[in-house]
Parts: sequence; C-alpha cells; structure tokens
Amino acid sequence: MSTTTRRIIPAIAIAGTMMLVATGCVAGENAKASDTEGTPGTTEWSADTLSIDFATYNPLSLVVKDQGILEEILGDDVEVEWVQSAGSNKANELLRSGSVDVGSTAGSAALLARANGSPIQVIDIYSQPEWSAIVVGPDSDITGLEDLKGASIAATKGTDPYFFLLQALEEGGLSLSDVEVQNLQHADGRAALDGGSVDAWAGLDPIMAAAEVESGDQLIYRNVDFNTYGFLNATEDFTTNHPDLAQAVVDAYEQAREWALENPEETAALLAEVAGIDPEVATTVIEERSNLDVSGVPGDDQIAVLEKIAPVLVESGDVQGGKDSVDKALSSIVNDTFAKKAVDGE
Repeated sequence: MSTTTRRIIPAIAIAGTMMLVATGCVAGENAKASDTEGTPGTTEWSADTLSIDFATYNPLSLVVKDQGILEEILGDDVEVEWVQSAGSNKANELLRSGSVDVGSTAGSAALLARANGSPIQVIDIYSQPEWSAIVVGPDSDITGLEDLKGASIAATKGTDPYFFLLQALEEGGLSLSDVEVQNLQHADGRAALDGGSVDAWAGLDPIMAAAEVESGDQLIYRNVDFNTYGFLNATEDFTTNHPDLAQAVVDAYEQAREWALENPEETAALLAEVAGIDPEVATTVIEERSNLDVSGVPGDDQIAVLEKIAPVLVESGDVQGGKDSVDKALSSIVNDTFAKKAVDGE
C-alpha cells in the first residue's frame, strides 16, 4: 500500500473540518471571539499540546495517526504527542498518570478503572470487536472449558481478555480458584503459551490471530457476547477544561472510521505494518473480528454490555468499593457530548 493511498482523507471530511474551523466550532467554549475576528480560518486552542495513544487493538487510532488527521485539524498551534498502549491496562495507567489525555481501552477495563477512582469517561466508541478468546497450543489436550480445571492460564489483568476469562470459567462451571492465572502482558502471554510455561492464554487480537497462523494455536472457546466495546476515554479534567481538543479528537476518529470502512484492505495493510504481522492475519482481524461499522456515540448499548460484566467485576475482588463503586461508575462513565456532535451534527 502506498503512502499516497494512506494519506488520502475523504474530501467531505476535510470540508467538514474546514467549516468547523472557519466557524470556530472546533475551538469549543475556550475560544474567544477576538481570537478569530479578522483572521478567517484560524482559531485559538485551549492548549498547545495534546497527548493521545495509539494501539494495535484500536485500528482507528492507527488511521488517525498515519494520516495525520488530528494534525490537519489542529494545525501548527497544537503539538500532537502519540504514545503507544500495549493493552487496556497500560492505557488506563497512562490516563491515570496524566501521560495521555485520551486513551484506548476495552469497555470492561474502563469500567474497572472508573470504579476504582480513575476519573475517566468514554467519549467515543471505536469498535465492537470479537478480539478475545481462550487459546491453547496446537498439541494441547485442552479442548473445552471444563478441561481448564487445574490449568495455568496467562491473562492481562484489567483488560477484556481477563474479564473474558472470568466469564468463560463461569460458563464452564469453574472459578478463579480452580485455575492459576499468570498476570502477563498480551504479547508475553502468547510467548508463555508457545514456550510451554502456561497451559492456556486469554488472547487478544491481533496477537491472537498471528498466533493461530504462525504457531498453530487453537481458539477453544469464543463468545462474541463476552467481548466489550472499544472505548475511547478521556479524563474529566480534559473534557471540562479542553472541550475544543476533545471535540477535535472525536471528529478525527469519525473521519478515520469513514475512511477505514471504505478502505478495509488499506486498513488491514496499515495494521500489518504497525503490528508486524502477516497481511493475511491483519485482514482477518479487520474484516472478521473488528466491527468498525458501529455508532461512535456511547450510550445504552455499551451500558447494557457493562451491566453483564458488573457482577463479574464485583465478584473478582478487583474493585475496592465493591458493588456500590461499580454501580456509581456505570451511571457516570458515558460522556456522549462530543460523539453526538461529530456523528449527528448536533
């Protein structure tokens, strides 16, 4: 795929951005009338830097970064700092520490973080993926969930694969006490499985899809309903004090979604390049396991999925305040302001 192909941004999207800038809408509440008077096409942003993550489990982030969509919207007055997230747990750490203003997680990980006091909210939905499953080696005797009893399983705590594992164990009539969980980052989990130091792995794409092709690993349990949505999160401080930049991020994501849906082959090629995986593997991830054709507006659909996850979170003991903290997080995690403006033009 050529650089020229990847850099093309839909003409409609560019026109929309130019209209927003010209009218001052992108600048949000922090722009002053005097900042734009007499200087058409310019605006003053509420900060001169924006820190945002990209992740191989978030294909839209790769498109936004590769095509320079945010940089196009923000112009020369705002420096965009890109930081890679290796997993939802790492993205949550970056958000909590203030290392990024906006980060990519699974819905379950976002709920866990907010329930434990991290002041984050979901401002856009980037996918509805089937990105996790229970994985074993090619010669494993484990063929079903019941065979996991007594097994050593790699999983990254605080991420969707971990919560997928908890639900899968319950589905198989097992609990955490019936297995030994090794808390490893996603790529390390695959390495541990292939090296024989664990019996199974709660995998995450695109690493999981690569493991199938390259190592012959098998997905012994899949359940799309156990996967939560892809959440794009921001701190409340950021959305309150920099709504103009938050809007710019969501606008960029919606442009990226439009382009990715129109160009699935190029999107897969970009994923292959960034993740260092075979193009065929990336194609499987994009076309079969990453549903990007979903509304970016967070709301009832996401809450419904998280309500199923909530009891699992409470029972896991990973939430300090228990059920009350989870319920409070559920009622306050959604901020649909920016996505509604980007998607519906409200």
